[in-house]
Amino acid sequence: MRSDLDIINTWIDSGSRVLDLACGDGKLLHKLKAKDVEGYGLEIDPEQITACISKGVNVVEQNLDEGLNNFSDNSFDMVVMTQALQTMRFPHLVLQEMLRVGQECIVTFPNFGHWRARVYLAVSGRMPVSDLLPYEWYDTPNIHFCTFRDFEVLCQELGIEIINRRVTTQGSAKTIKQALPNLFGITAIYHLRKR
Repeated sequence: MRSDLDIINTWIDSGSRVLDLACGDGKLLHKLKAKDVEGYGLEIDPEQITACISKGVNVVEQNLDEGLNNFSDNSFDMVVMTQALQTMRFPHLVLQEMLRVGQECIVTFPNFGHWRARVYLAVSGRMPVSDLLPYEWYDTPNIHFCTFRDFEVLCQELGIEIINRRVTTQGSAKTIKQALPNLFGITAIYHLRKR
């Protein structure tokens, strides 16, 4: 399992009601079943929906850019979105909706300020392509390029409290990646709630 999903698993309490937005193939929700989590996924890709169903994950086909109007306020203990916030047309509205329907939320996204991306752009003059971001600029689903710092400014503007922040990166320099996440963090993992 991806390291961000392992971290998220530790942040979700047993017996919680969880909504996983852009849940992909349902790996996280499937793993959370061991914690007696009542989980539901929203996904738009038919192949991913089929993968969820094959794992026994409750999933609904839904375009997240159209909002979460089919859910009441505080319907869930936790709302999760992994590696998809940067693909939303209006990520700030998605965050607000996540904290409307959930008491807390967890989001993960790739850090576009990582030192390798900066060096690649500076040296080659082209947008970086990597294992984590395997798309060219013209066919990428990522439409909002965000860094740790950008995201934290957005949270401040929206009145969102950051409960916890974790950074994943390659290598073992934990201290430096925590001290300089905008430069060394590959994936941002944020646990949030309304102030």
